[in-house]
Amino acid sequence: MTRAEEFQELRPLLFSIAYRILGSVSEAEDAVQETWLRYAASSTRPASTKAFLSAVVTRISIDVLRSARVRREEYVGPWFPEPLLTDPYQDPERTAELADSVSMAALLLLERLSPLERAVFVLREVFGFGFDEVASAVGRSEAACRQLAVRARRHMDAGRPRFEAGRREREELAERFFHALREGDVNGLAELLAADVHLVADSGGKAPRWGAGIIAGAGNVARALTTLVAPFARIGGVVEPHQVNGQPGAIVRDRDGKVINIWALDILDGQIQAIHTVLNPDKLTHLGPVADAWAVIRETTQTRRPRSDPKG
Repeated sequence: MTRAEEFQELRPLLFSIAYRILGSVSEAEDAVQETWLRYAASSTRPASTKAFLSAVVTRISIDVLRSARVRREEYVGPWFPEPLLTDPYQDPERTAELADSVSMAALLLLERLSPLERAVFVLREVFGFGFDEVASAVGRSEAACRQLAVRARRHMDAGRPRFEAGRREREELAERFFHALREGDVNGLAELLAADVHLVADSGGKAPRWGAGIIAGAGNVARALTTLVAPFARIGGVVEPHQVNGQPGAIVRDRDGKVINIWALDILDGQIQAIHTVLNPDKLTHLGPVADAWAVIRETTQTRRPRSDPKG
């Protein structure tokens, strides 16, 4: 097998590692490409290509994350990870870990960790690397990595809900949610939402946030969604249910099929606890052509206004 073939075989794993460390599709893809360039330029063949490439992409991702942290501190409004519709790496033995670690909620928890803690947690807890491999990847001793893993696990466990919904339960609840949304059923929607549910938008200051940046409370969120979706549907807009970061969500498209934003539903204990929306166009380009959200909002707003009586 050639180097290129070896690399292509491992590319899904490398991307999945980088994405969980960085929370960015574009930055993860860049990290994977840089890993290839370093591998292609290397004059020696490693004993384990998987271990070598995983270590390289991890080190690159740690460096990128350190600089990204500064930018995220200056980010306008709430910051969410770039949405991922499909995780390219699959491992039947680690299905649960992989699915849980890529959710919006989990990635936001990972943001609380230091770059080293995050890398150690991803390699050890998500992908099951041995501590010797983790130590080699992050340039620390095995003992230090064990301590980093303990701290990371403690932070992650403290932020996780005690009872998580099963996949089937989440999907069934999401079906009911989108049905009520299409019907404009405010009461039906409110029943599916937790009392303290919050709708939070990440626009990065580059797109309208469709109302306040954060809307809280079941009644408020249900009314906001139905008030938005009805006129949006009249101008040909579509809320397309879709898995987002391994969880129920939706792609919101204009009449031409261009992406306006992404919804990710955080479901727990039979109710929707949060709806994260990504509107920043810079975080949507990997999903296809992006719509002009400002133009869509203007057109949607016009459909809400009552028409004047022609007899005046």
